[in-house]
Amino acid sequence: MIKELPRIAAVLALSLLPITAPASAATTAPPSLTAAGPATVASAPAAAQDVPLFQALEWIGEAPESRDGYSRTLFKHWNKGLNPTDGCDTRKEVILSEAKLAPETGARCALTGGRWFSEYDQVWVTAASSLDVDHMVPLAEAWDSGASAWTAARREAYANDQGAPASLIAVSGSSNRSKSDKDPADWLPVDAYRCEYGGAWGATKLRWQLPADPAERDALTRLAEACPDTTVSYEQVPQ
Repeated sequence: MIKELPRIAAVLALSLLPITAPASAATTAPPSLTAAGPATVASAPAAAQDVPLFQALEWIGEAPESRDGYSRTLFKHWNKGLNPTDGCDTRKEVILSEAKLAPETGARCALTGGRWFSEYDQVWVTAASSLDVDHMVPLAEAWDSGASAWTAARREAYANDQGAPASLIAVSGSSNRSKSDKDPADWLPVDAYRCEYGGAWGATKLRWQLPADPAERDALTRLAEACPDTTVSYEQVPQ
């Protein structure tokens, strides 16, 4: 995004580090993160605050994915946003909300000037036209994970979700093209944002009650091991 949100410190190298459990939990790694593979997935609460990433992974189901029938047009975006009367669609609203230096807003939400920080590649951007607004969990990945069974209205809500800070993020166009529709098994941002990225990905999956495939889950597990201080906060969107 880049809203004034807390940002996690630079990620440690993705090596096999021990998982640190929260003070109120047992000190051994949870069963779902052992070498034997995921255990039975616990039922996710409807909302949670500041849950360690390894704990949150226990609540994300595991399932195979399918892209059969996918089309980006099945997710209506960008809609009129949170304020339908301001002339700014969801994309422009996210860009405005994440500006480090606010741009001037002209007719039909034309943006001039401004300054943004692209978290994926840690570069400054000085033109709104050079920004993409990325879905933290890409539309195609959401489809693969179960959005294919959603109503059109729910897919539109997902594609324009400004109800959670992790859902949409303004980043450089080049970093967004590099990510494309890949999940964490195939793409990660620069080290400095990697821990927070894992937390944001997990939060989005939990918010929309989407499972992960085995490779994706393995990648998130490695992130949880490398980022023991990363936490997840989310509120489910009712089915």
